Amino acid sequence: MASKFKHGSSMVRKITQLSNDLDQEGDNGSVGLATYTVHIPPTPDNQPMEISLERSSSRRVEDQYASSSLFTGGFNQLTRAHLKDKVIESESSHPQMAGAKGSSCAVPGCDGRVMTDERGLDVVPCECGYKICRDCYRDALRAGEGICPGCKEPYNEPDVQGVANSQTLPLPPGSGVNKMERRLSLMKSGALTRSHTNEFDHAQWLFESKGSYGYGNAMWPKESEPDASSGSGSGSGSGSGSDWMGGDPNVFKEKQWRPLTRKLSISAAILSPYRLIILVRLVILVFFLKWRVQNPNDDAVWLWGMSVVCEIWFAFSWVLDQLPKLFPVNRVADLDVLKEKFETPNPANPTGKSDLPGIDMFVSTADPEKEPPLVTANTILSILAADYPVEKLSCYVSDDGGALLTFEAMAEAASFADLWVPFCRKHDIEPRNPESYFNLKRDPYKNKVRSDFVRDRRRVKREYDEFKVRINGLPDSIRRRSDAYNASQEIKAMRKWRENGNEEPVENLKIPKATWMADGTHWPGTWTTAAPEHSKGDHASIIQLYFAELQVMLKPPSDEPLTGTASDSNSLDLTEVDIRLPMLVYVSREKRPGYDHNKKAGAMNALVRASAVMSNGPFILNLDCDHYIFNSQALREGMCFMMDRGGDRLCYVQFPQRFEGIDPNDRYANHNTVFFDVNMRALDGIQGPVYVGTGCLFRRTALYGFDPPRIKEETGWFGRKNKKSSTVASVPDAGAEDQSLRNNDIEDEEMSTALVPKKFGNSSLLVDSIRVAEFQGLPLADHSSIKYGRPPGALTLPRDPLDAATVAEAINVISCWYEDKTEWGLRIGWIYGSVTEDVVTGYRMHNRGWRSIYCVTKRDAFRGTAPINLTDRLHQVLRWATGSVEIFFSRNNALLASSRLKFLQRIAYLNVGIYPFTSIFLIVYCFLPALSLFTDQFIVQSLQVTFLVYLLGITLTLVILAVLEIKWSGIELEEWWRNEQFWLIGGTSAHLAAVLQGLLKVMAGIEISFTLTSKSGGDDENDEYADLYVLKWTSLMIPPITIMMVNLIAIAVAVSRTIYSEDRQWSSLLGGVFFSFWVLAHLYPFAKGLMGRRGRTPTIVFVWSGLIAITISLLWVAIDPPSGSSQIGGSFQLP
Repeated sequence: MASKFKHGSSMVRKITQLSNDLDQEGDNGSVGLATYTVHIPPTPDNQPMEISLERSSSRRVEDQYASSSLFTGGFNQLTRAHLKDKVIESESSHPQMAGAKGSSCAVPGCDGRVMTDERGLDVVPCECGYKICRDCYRDALRAGEGICPGCKEPYNEPDVQGVANSQTLPLPPGSGVNKMERRLSLMKSGALTRSHTNEFDHAQWLFESKGSYGYGNAMWPKESEPDASSGSGSGSGSGSGSDWMGGDPNVFKEKQWRPLTRKLSISAAILSPYRLIILVRLVILVFFLKWRVQNPNDDAVWLWGMSVVCEIWFAFSWVLDQLPKLFPVNRVADLDVLKEKFETPNPANPTGKSDLPGIDMFVSTADPEKEPPLVTANTILSILAADYPVEKLSCYVSDDGGALLTFEAMAEAASFADLWVPFCRKHDIEPRNPESYFNLKRDPYKNKVRSDFVRDRRRVKREYDEFKVRINGLPDSIRRRSDAYNASQEIKAMRKWRENGNEEPVENLKIPKATWMADGTHWPGTWTTAAPEHSKGDHASIIQLYFAELQVMLKPPSDEPLTGTASDSNSLDLTEVDIRLPMLVYVSREKRPGYDHNKKAGAMNALVRASAVMSNGPFILNLDCDHYIFNSQALREGMCFMMDRGGDRLCYVQFPQRFEGIDPNDRYANHNTVFFDVNMRALDGIQGPVYVGTGCLFRRTALYGFDPPRIKEETGWFGRKNKKSSTVASVPDAGAEDQSLRNNDIEDEEMSTALVPKKFGNSSLLVDSIRVAEFQGLPLADHSSIKYGRPPGALTLPRDPLDAATVAEAINVISCWYEDKTEWGLRIGWIYGSVTEDVVTGYRMHNRGWRSIYCVTKRDAFRGTAPINLTDRLHQVLRWATGSVEIFFSRNNALLASSRLKFLQRIAYLNVGIYPFTSIFLIVYCFLPALSLFTDQFIVQSLQVTFLVYLLGITLTLVILAVLEIKWSGIELEEWWRNEQFWLIGGTSAHLAAVLQGLLKVMAGIEISFTLTSKSGGDDENDEYADLYVLKWTSLMIPPITIMMVNLIAIAVAVSRTIYSEDRQWSSLLGGVFFSFWVLAHLYPFAKGLMGRRGRTPTIVFVWSGLIAITISLLWVAIDPPSGSSQIGGSFQLP
């Protein structure tokens, strides 16, 4: 438990943490206590003082202090706040930018700066307007009895804690609730007031609002019911009705209720034949396999047996892939209805403030060398400029490498956002990634009506070019700065060495080569030159970082819009533009040797906990560092599904991945259009698409491992069985000791309040945030059919400012030891144990009964980059296939799923775990044509009409299915064919390697390692697709190369044998050659990739290839001459 943060004693916070570590337990099994202290900051100026938290100026000073400090801490480390006047070498002027300062202090002899509030205005604690800095203000309170140095009057500030202007649920705050026990996002009006048991006070809410409350639902009282508060029996629909409804509980009945989303059914003229052809092909496959089993090839039983086994597996794999495609759907969101419901003035929200819930954006990066900081910075800028309420949006950047380069690049991005974001809002720029926008191959002035657009664009383009120069120059800048500081430190150390009279040689003096920040302090993260507690380590997949850093680069924006000033000759006119920026937080979690940090999944869980403490947005959207927001309204479209009727049962909204920088022919099927536009749309008609790792809008409580609402009964294999709800809203309103949460639906395990630390950890702020996030994420209760909703206007109030104690608690929850003895990564958050943690995390949610939605926007929601190089593409596919093999051999196998997972959804997840094993049969089948040509045998006794009819039926139905899929999904035939080609390329290379690695891990315990996909910064302007032609050798290329060579040689041998043979069996030759060409046609992109850049393959390569093939063919004919001839070369004679 945490002690209360009080200014009355000292700015020191002591926190006691429960620890269940075995080495801390006594002989009697008692639980040990681990205590750590937070100094804020440990300087001589930090003395005890008497400042009430209720004073508005002190709250603003605390907010500014927390937002301008770099917080560090970790295991057995003090959590320190380092006040940063400067985080980058360039100047920053935006009021939300960390390090931004106000006017000069008016106290004589003081050179300090006045602290500013969230609007960039000077904080003046006295009504006389006397400007005073933070230190002088504290001195005046401590030594001058609170007398203002200007007017010589005592400080007398109005209490700004009230919400007199609020129209939402005016309830008094619960007694005994202090700031540390409240959530940052808790409404100040008391809409979520907690009782003495620290839980939601249902009784008080019902008394004040005269509503009825079920499991999270709010319902209006009937007009016939008397008003208990009036005592006169007047109905609630009279003038003394519900206060927060403005006296009219039937306000929503005056206009027709409109849904936020619509489901667009696919035309029956396409879907019905599609399903019929699936059935027809299934019947043909059954009869074909039956015929194949009953008609063996007695001349080559081994060839027949291998082919039949492979064909049976292919049919089984096709069924697994095709069945989930029976119910494809399309969906569309209505943004006008969203604006009308959540951002239009109404009796519940007279001012028209946004009533949308908050969104926490997660961006993860690990290595600035493989993931260029410029790419990450552009992603951050697109997020900060998104078309979503500024005060409801927060961005968290996870730097798992702890690199100063990434830190300063993000600070530069925050500085440039001061110009870029208002420019985007003023001129409605799309896309809002500056690199993509300025590289658009279209007229940038089209549909731009403002007269100053040309001037503004040129100014921003010039500033962006300078921004890129600064970003690209950061490595040299950091190196030069560090070298200068290190040289100075060496000189000081050598001088002190001599002054102390040491007789040892100066060479024995060892000074660590530190990495220095712009303000002349050590970087607490990873140093360029490895040093104790500042090292990555020697293994690429292990990053050893000994501190956790958290820097608020852009503090929370103000609640009211903040417009710019009048323009001059060199700046933009922003007088009508909101210049506020969303909160931007840099996070680097603590790492220590001996701890399993679980790669990306561990970093995402650290962000979940840190964001819950700081902003607690009820929804989370995660993006890879190279995926940016291409459609600024994508967040609103995703929110339409979450806020619509039944949206409380949605665990996430998955957006399709779209890629840039792919070669026009899409040689290696990088776009994955068949998966994103066919498979995912089809899954949306069942229980929802799978989670693919990026571009996904999560419900926070679903990540916490809770069940969806209204889970009362399940459909089991043998009937129905009742099951109680396990949602957050189903917690009974009882004492804290008797209450229980239910987590992990599969095992029906109850989680009492006493067990909460064992599930979520010992952070009381984190645990308290769960109910708040669940309430804020509910849809509006604006219709009788919405039984689980929240009252309108409940989220229009501003959130509390950040204070140092809150940020210190965020440091606590991202420490390396925090997850010990908890269920993070096991049942809560991103699931550990697989390199494809995304699929497993989505599977766990579906297995608990949640639904997901596939949101395909008219304009691409997000865009990113993909590896277009053959080697990188194969390694990417290897990673995915390896994760699938791990899933198959784990408890996440769909065969072990609960009955809440729908049957077709179970089939889809089963296919996810099984598809890599197809590679074994695929490689065998690719060699069968060559074996057939070498041995002059075929998979059937002879090419009978029955076999050809079956083959024709299977081929025609496949073509018809492809055409119909193209019709209802909107993909192109070329994209479908590219997918088929790379299915064989990946199946004969990466998938086989994944199966072998998976078996080694399961049977021998050998861990799996994979290469981080390299992201190109796009610096090569001469050739946009230069990476396409780069050939880097990998062992994954051996099987496809072998298949190609063997089939080519087999064709040459068979043709030579047939020509030289007296009894030329052309039918057998044609059968084998046809299937060989089928294999080679699929491997054509792979062969093209081996040749490198077009036109650069020497002609001699083709000449020698032909000569080698002819030589081997003639040699084979000489060794094994055709039947009926004993001469070398058979009976063939020259004329």
